[in-house]
Amino acid sequence: MADQGLEGSQPVDLLKHPSGIVPTLQNIVSTVNLDCKLELKSIALQARNAEYNPKRFAAVIMRIREPKTTALIFASGKMVCTGAKSEVQSKLAARKYARIIQKLGFPAKFKDFKIQNIVGSCDVKFPIRLEGLAYSHGAFSSYEPELFPGLIYRMKQPKIVLLIFVSGKIVLTGAKVRDETYTAFENIYPVLTEFRKNQQWYAHDSISNYLHEQEQGFLAEKKMDGGLD
Repeated sequence: MADQGLEGSQPVDLLKHPSGIVPTLQNIVSTVNLDCKLELKSIALQARNAEYNPKRFAAVIMRIREPKTTALIFASGKMVCTGAKSEVQSKLAARKYARIIQKLGFPAKFKDFKIQNIVGSCDVKFPIRLEGLAYSHGAFSSYEPELFPGLIYRMKQPKIVLLIFVSGKIVLTGAKVRDETYTAFENIYPVLTEFRKNQQWYAHDSISNYLHEQEQGFLAEKKMDGGLD
């Protein structure tokens, strides 16, 4: 896979990113098949930066510093690599883990490497009216602020899940290739601008909430003092 570089290393291509915002890749999850059975206890005893507690989790957890990643290595020979910031880093890390297993005496191969999930994030730098967005896009949205502060938006095409926060912070997950992350963000950006929260109203809402809380506190105190029925 050709290295497509990291975000921020060159000017934004406005043809590809009309919003002028490029989501930053935060985590790449990949899988590979080492194509041999593994003795996990033996690996944990011999390898550095490896831990194995079969009562808690049926895999060796191994870490390397460069690229800074974590691998879950299963007895079947299947491996999951997580924590890389680009596709190329993820593949490089997976190869390093495979080499470690080979050096421990196992006939590990490197088969069926695949990117399973790309997590990206960005900040649109303006507050968003999540209630309005949830009401207008009810078929795709789930918003229960008592359970989770963000709105969960399930986009159909590309099939990406977005977590949208009132602050303007966005998390995108579910992509198999980075362009899906970019496309999903450009699809949602006009919607976010439509539900941009006016700064004046944003302040007004905060003041209203504060006054409401003060009023509730005053009424509770009065009730405790016996001043209200």
